[in-house]
Amino acid sequence: MNTLLPESDLSNDLEPGLYIVATPIGNLGDITVRALGVLRGVSLIACEDTRVTGKLLKAHGISTRMQRYDDHASEETRARLLERARNVPVALVSDAGTPLVSDPGYRLVREARESGVTVTSIPGACAAVVGLTLSGLPNDRFLFAGFLPVKEKARADVLEELCAVDATLVFYETGPRLERSLRAIAQVWPQREVAVARELTKLHEECRSGIAADLADHYSEHPPKGEIVLLVGPPVESASKADPDALLREALSEMSASKAAKEVAKATGLDRQTLYARAVELRAE
Repeated sequence: MNTLLPESDLSNDLEPGLYIVATPIGNLGDITVRALGVLRGVSLIACEDTRVTGKLLKAHGISTRMQRYDDHASEETRARLLERARNVPVALVSDAGTPLVSDPGYRLVREARESGVTVTSIPGACAAVVGLTLSGLPNDRFLFAGFLPVKEKARADVLEELCAVDATLVFYETGPRLERSLRAIAQVWPQREVAVARELTKLHEECRSGIAADLADHYSEHPPKGEIVLLVGPPVESASKADPDALLREALSEMSASKAAKEVAKATGLDRQTLYARAVELRAE
């Protein structure tokens, strides 16, 4: 049975290896006792930005040496970190939240495992999960899809690929790109419920819900800053509950068979080609 160890015990006698440590996503108090013990006890903390991590360490009275490490780090730098972790404990942190969740570290962890270096994950805050819990959207099934592409065509292609996913979609986004992403979502899923969660765990935390077009209008007038969790609810009707013939007939009253199939596929997650074939049959009746 696990017990809560005193802070002094947590900071001593760490085995050599790589420790993946989750840090707060806003409020500096959102860090576990175990994480603080590991950050005190390792010989080195590899981090995205020493200034950001330095603020966290200072707030908790930790003086462990830091070294900058991100996905642009050289193979030589990565090799030195792995060699060090083979002999002494080394921590990996990101600027905020859980490392490797749309943050640097994937190559380091992969090579550590391949080379026999022990990898231990210290769980904690994750913006995607916080945003999901705040949104009120279904959370029995969800897909984390990272950041949407910057370019318009690539962004539209990714959204089209996700049409058939019968789950809440979770993206990360930045303030300057939010409106463009919402406009793109409005084109693909005009009626799905969308939520924008921002300033998470901070004084001005906000979670605003609605359809994408309305949210885009709002943030056009009130440009947000910082990093954002953008969530899209599942199809209005899941494939198991949808009546495809009824939906197709309604769509066919206003559009071609091809477009009707596309719209019903977006709404239900059903196969577009199958829907198109059925739409042609219904139109011929």
